[in-house]
Amino acid sequence: MTSPPHAPTHSHEHGQSHAHGHDHSHGHSHGHGHGHAHAHLPHGSADPALQRRLRWALALTVVFLVAEVVGGFVANSLALLADAGHMLTDVAALALSLFVAWFSRQPAAPEKTYGYLRWEILAAFLNGAGLLIVSAIIIVEAIGRLQSPEPVATGLMLGVAVGGLLTNAVCAWILHSLHQHSLNARGAYLHVLGDLLGSIGTVAAGLLIRFTGWDAADPIASILVTLLIVRSSWHLVRESVDVLLESTPSHISLGAVRERLGGVAGVAAVHDLHVWTVTSGMIAMSAHAVVPRDVDHQRVLRDAVAAMRDFGIHHCTVQIECEPMCENGHP
Repeated sequence: MTSPPHAPTHSHEHGQSHAHGHDHSHGHSHGHGHGHAHAHLPHGSADPALQRRLRWALALTVVFLVAEVVGGFVANSLALLADAGHMLTDVAALALSLFVAWFSRQPAAPEKTYGYLRWEILAAFLNGAGLLIVSAIIIVEAIGRLQSPEPVATGLMLGVAVGGLLTNAVCAWILHSLHQHSLNARGAYLHVLGDLLGSIGTVAAGLLIRFTGWDAADPIASILVTLLIVRSSWHLVRESVDVLLESTPSHISLGAVRERLGGVAGVAAVHDLHVWTVTSGMIAMSAHAVVPRDVDHQRVLRDAVAAMRDFGIHHCTVQIECEPMCENGHP
């Protein structure tokens, strides 16, 4: 007896919808169709504008880091040295982000089919983790200063702090418009934003000490600013880990995706559904769709791909399993 045909159908999307398919028969009592929709790789960290702005921010940060370290030691200000510590991590973070922005543009290879896009996520994770480590060190030192406050040269402290405030404000402005484009850009921006907050805290502490003589304002300002940085850094680390673990993106409901795929005309059931983030701006999906044998598989694939665009998913793999199932109950 002749078995029904096994008909894989492939549908590829590149900006505009077009499809190509091929059919061939196998001696099996079930069929599979595979549909793939690929979007162009996202710009993300590879954006030349991001690289250019990272270079400017890195240059400004290096120049002022030296001034802040010298000023912190001369003025005996923990707030200045804390800010310099954050600025040192800024230099490392900006340099890492700049390297990743260049490296992620390297072409894909047979053994690395996605290229080096995940380097962006690794850079974001390292930036966030680095901020958490530096924050812990500063908080421990600040607690020690609270127990034994030391005099601070407020004139020099204020002068350097105001300079740092202006430098960090310029760097934050340079990176602000691009910080939502990728986790890598956001990690660099958070470092600079943390320093900006640190500079504001240092200026406030310097003014308090100068006009009230309250030396404890210096370590207290360090602790308050560091806690704000910890909050942002933790979110960055958590989001990076979610991507590395291929968790479902937080803004996408897997139940809604399943319902939408199941609502495509001709689809009887959906299983083995997965949605994950490859890198910033690139979300992928794979699923098995069970359909009757007499349904146009190419049409089902096209409709499924189109339905996923509403979720911002442009990299899809849909495998079609034909009804009825095999005699043993497996597709």
